[in-house]
Amino acid sequence: MTSHRRWLASVAALVLAAAVQAAPPPQDWSAGYDAARLIVVAVADKPDPQPSAGATPRGYDALPNYSGGERAAETAAHLSADYGLSERAAWVIEPLRLRCLVFALPAQADRTQLLAELQHDRRVRLAQPLQEFETLASAGAPMVTAAMPAPDYNDPYVGLQRSFSTISAGAAQRTTRGDGVRIALIDTGVDAAHPDLAGRIKEQRDFVGGAADTAERHGTEVAGVISAVANNKLGIVGVAPGAQLLAYRACWPATPQAASARCNTFTLALALGAALASDARIINLSLGGPADPLLQQLVDQAQSRGIVVVGAVPPDRRMDGFPVGIPGVIAVAAAEDTDAAAQTLRAPGRDVLTLEPGGHFDYASGSSLATAHVTGALALLLALDRHGRAAELAALLQRSQQEAGRSIDVCRAIAALRHDPATCAAQAGTPAAGNGG
Repeated sequence: MTSHRRWLASVAALVLAAAVQAAPPPQDWSAGYDAARLIVVAVADKPDPQPSAGATPRGYDALPNYSGGERAAETAAHLSADYGLSERAAWVIEPLRLRCLVFALPAQADRTQLLAELQHDRRVRLAQPLQEFETLASAGAPMVTAAMPAPDYNDPYVGLQRSFSTISAGAAQRTTRGDGVRIALIDTGVDAAHPDLAGRIKEQRDFVGGAADTAERHGTEVAGVISAVANNKLGIVGVAPGAQLLAYRACWPATPQAASARCNTFTLALALGAALASDARIINLSLGGPADPLLQQLVDQAQSRGIVVVGAVPPDRRMDGFPVGIPGVIAVAAAEDTDAAAQTLRAPGRDVLTLEPGGHFDYASGSSLATAHVTGALALLLALDRHGRAAELAALLQRSQQEAGRSIDVCRAIAALRHDPATCAAQAGTPAAGNGG
């Protein structure tokens, strides 16, 4: 072997070794872990210096880049050795130029003290606990009142969708159905095979460690409220039946079909990174938890790119956590929650008829469902105003809420956007063309 080839082989070996070190075997977070013994650390991920022209063999530039630059991987390795940390996961957030790592603490280490030391280490850009979050839905109960007439739809359960009529979604769909708007749904797995979601799931990805096509309850319920297919002679109608979903699994239920689910800093950061890299116009976060520095940076980056971020108000109504405590995030409470903060948008969140895995339908409750209604309403508005900003769209919905009473009224918001009061002259009518599957 020539010296030239030996040099190239050694460089390739070093890059591969860095890759192996930077990417430990994927962890299935749903299998269980001790969050109290895990931390998240981020270091700068700067481009590696290029070898001089005279020393660069042909083909070097084609070598793959494994999870960021070698310098960042080396820094992470040194931190691991210096503090006795054990790497569990690593990834690069390109927009933030950070290499992030999940580390397990050494036995008997005090997490608070160790984090304080890391935060004062000049090599470290961020050090925080691995935090946990919960989706915000529970099982609902069937409505006992009579079904509302809905002659303009052939979906058999639309008359039972009180929430659909409450926000005037049917009237709004005379003008727009959300065509062309893509929504990143960061949640549990979505049942893309559900017949009432046919053609609505553009992409599925898994960041938990199971499988992207895992069909779980919460994500499927939220997806159904947003974009269940209209006029397919089946089930229900979504608020924005023309919108497409990017289903990013970042949460998992404690038991296979539990109503609630959990997520963590790592899984949510990966999903938010995917949303940033996609062409999503809206990010739906029907979940909540403590304030989180890394996740806030990702949401701030999304908003700087014009992505509208929608979050659910937690049951304790605290507005200082993730995601609703981040400036610019549209916070949504259930309309039935009369004690929710005045600045929040409100939408139906009690006994909402929606989709369930396996092609089924059932009722669910919680601010998760209210958030889904607002996300669908925003998709209807964005289909009419592609450059609409979050604050402007939220103001339209807020005004509609003040005029209508307890909940948003998306048809009123559309009328205000178009400066045409006649838009909602009738509260029912022929939906926009193409509502079928």
